[in-house]
Amino acid sequence: MSDENSKNNNVSSDITGRKIFFLFPTNSIQNHIMNELVQQEYEVYTAKDHSRLLRSLKKMSDSVVFINMDEGMAASEWEKWISGIKSACPKLDFGVFSSKPDDELRDRMIKSSLVTCGFFALKHDMSKCTEPVIENLIKVNVKGRRKYLRAALAPDANAVINIPHNGEYINGVLKDISVVGVSCVFEQDPNYPKNTLLSDIQLRLQSQLLRVESVVFGSREGGSTGDKIYVLLFTQKVESEVRAKIRKYIQQSLQSKMDVEINN
Repeated sequence: MSDENSKNNNVSSDITGRKIFFLFPTNSIQNHIMNELVQQEYEVYTAKDHSRLLRSLKKMSDSVVFINMDEGMAASEWEKWISGIKSACPKLDFGVFSSKPDDELRDRMIKSSLVTCGFFALKHDMSKCTEPVIENLIKVNVKGRRKYLRAALAPDANAVINIPHNGEYINGVLKDISVVGVSCVFEQDPNYPKNTLLSDIQLRLQSQLLRVESVVFGSREGGSTGDKIYVLLFTQKVESEVRAKIRKYIQQSLQSKMDVEINN
């Protein structure tokens, strides 16, 4: 990577944050650590093929990778694998989980800076590791300046919005979504002015039907299509349980796109 490309990559991650990959995560890591990171607006992905992930990491060279060293290779081979990647992509950060921690290996990998985001004992209940994992992510500035994750959505019958209007529902398609709001296009333009309060909105995200309240932040023309794109911001009345489901949906949407990137 050239110095100029590296500089641009750093600027981008400072603004948008860094991606976090969990390679061969156990169910406990997924249920405790990863779920909590999703709810705290970290961009989290699962990977189950280290060879395929390696190709993608060369393009996402400021990512953070947590490896379950009990899977895929012997611990000594993982040490070589990490060392090889760090030589090509020095801005990658690694953390490690292992149920068979080798003190000598751990000390060597930490001292050589191969592992910079923690070396954790892999247990059945990983809930106590969540806080130290987050502390390490804060240390390497994973979030950057980004506050909320946003997922851009392709036209999808499983990501729609319905709004009551003049006694009936207007149907629309979601363009993108975050925990603070959505942008969308309606089949019929309701001509909502800025600051219009919209209650009893239905969001259908795959099999979930969520009800939210929002305020119209504004609208704009949708480029070559000529559609009017509305930006709606959720109000404080949206329940925390609903926001948690939206975050989970965003993670699933991003994961689906990442799977395509890794596997191609």
